[in-house]
Amino acid sequence: MIKYKKIAFGWLMENKKSILKNKIYLYLTEFFAGMSVMAVELGASRLLAPYFSSSQIVWTIIIGTIMIAMALGNIYGGKKADKDPNPDKLYIRILIASVWIAAIPLVGKYIIAGISALMIFTVSSGFLVWAAFAACFVIFVFPLFLLGTVTPSLVKYTVDSLDDSGKVVGKLGAANTIGSIIGTFVPTFVTIPSVGTSVTFIIFAGILFVLCAIYFISEKRKIVQTSVSLVLIVACGIFGTSNNFAFWEKSLVYEGESVYNYLQVSEDNSRVYLSTNVLFGVQSVYVKNEGLTGMYYDYAMLAPYMSGVYEKDDFDMLILGMGTGTYATQCERYFGDIDVEGVEIDSKIIDLSRTYFSLSSTVPVVEYDGRAYLAAVDKKYDVIMVDAYQDITIPFQMSSLEFFKMVKAHLNDGGVMVVNLNMRGNGDSDINSYLSDTISAVFDNVYTVDVSGSTNRELFASNNSAAIETMKNNISKESNQQLKNMMNFVSSDLVRYTSTGHVMTDDKAPVELLGMGVIDGLISDEIQYYKDILKKDGIAGLMDSLSN
Repeated sequence: MIKYKKIAFGWLMENKKSILKNKIYLYLTEFFAGMSVMAVELGASRLLAPYFSSSQIVWTIIIGTIMIAMALGNIYGGKKADKDPNPDKLYIRILIASVWIAAIPLVGKYIIAGISALMIFTVSSGFLVWAAFAACFVIFVFPLFLLGTVTPSLVKYTVDSLDDSGKVVGKLGAANTIGSIIGTFVPTFVTIPSVGTSVTFIIFAGILFVLCAIYFISEKRKIVQTSVSLVLIVACGIFGTSNNFAFWEKSLVYEGESVYNYLQVSEDNSRVYLSTNVLFGVQSVYVKNEGLTGMYYDYAMLAPYMSGVYEKDDFDMLILGMGTGTYATQCERYFGDIDVEGVEIDSKIIDLSRTYFSLSSTVPVVEYDGRAYLAAVDKKYDVIMVDAYQDITIPFQMSSLEFFKMVKAHLNDGGVMVVNLNMRGNGDSDINSYLSDTISAVFDNVYTVDVSGSTNRELFASNNSAAIETMKNNISKESNQQLKNMMNFVSSDLVRYTSTGHVMTDDKAPVELLGMGVIDGLISDEIQYYKDILKKDGIAGLMDSLSN
């Protein structure tokens, strides 16, 4: 039987009507397979990010899982190419992969939600890591395993003799690499920002489908399978791009994606919210009645008092990680004639800040990385707010000793840096302790206050030894009684920070691992409540609790 198949394949390659007679089509197959693998990998990061973050840890899980799939595909493809060198089998595998990839936008978010719900009650630690790995394995391993069979199969079809084997394999490798390069840049800079992750999956599934359809139509075989695949891909394109990532959320007024973030704006009667992660809270908020937010932005307003906002004729503030401008809006509203400027790396967030969050057009916002901006300007400020997060993770370059030295160099005499620490831990080895210790190595006076009812902690740093006296004096001059009461409340909980000796540098800043540790603890504390209900009242009690 095997001998017969080899003879049949040899006839196919010699038949002048075969599309595979000219090896260009084989090189194109390698090109588009390489392009699709990278596009799916980047799509995987965007599909998982709204649920598990886009940290280096999640990227490691994605890359590692995909490499496992590709390696297994290489092994399987090599064996199949030797035993059954029929190109129909290869293009059927690519066709199946195209349908699977097209189905990812339709079912992927439900698989992630289901796996997360299951693992919450089965995993005692490392929830994010294990849930991300399981979701990545279930969703992406099979189609990339199939695409992994392409290269060894094509080597079998293209190499005619040992005399030119090196040249042919080199061309295949070049085709794959060039395709991978294009598959890296196009999703990141073209399709995902313009049409989104879901449509990106459909586009590259369509490319693989067209590749297979050309082959099968030209060979007049597998027409039924090709037609069924087309129907499935079209159906996935219609139904798979209409749901939100947070498909359970009913109050969304905007959902989109940028080069950097998944973006979600929701609204209720009193507030507008921005979230860049569907599982981990709110990144920005706008209060419609123009009052205090009750969130960390109110606590951070202690910084201008520490820097003498009511003692200076000119007062300059810089916000690194502007977001939608909640902090800038509040400072302008309550302190009046001060100069506030912001730096925000995501241009779409800047647009949202003007459209949905009423950020004043008088507040300039520069589209730039916060650290790069400090390196490019010489201006000094009275307050610098550091609130730069990539969804729930901290950019390592804005958590190091070198970065905080740059901030210090851009502060006026008596100036204050305020840092939002959004994941409050309970030990001296968590991310906030490391950040606080690093800041303490740069500034002489460091104070912290925990934000009531949240996991945030605000840190204030200055080299002004009289910062507390300055703060008290300026609070006493506050004419807005509501704000004055709030500042007295916050200042009463202010604690001078004592370093435990951890210092992060540009060379060593393990923010992802430290941050994941804190998140894991927060999740464990949160789900223990539901575990207790499940143990006491069973599934019925749990479902009743979740519905309420």
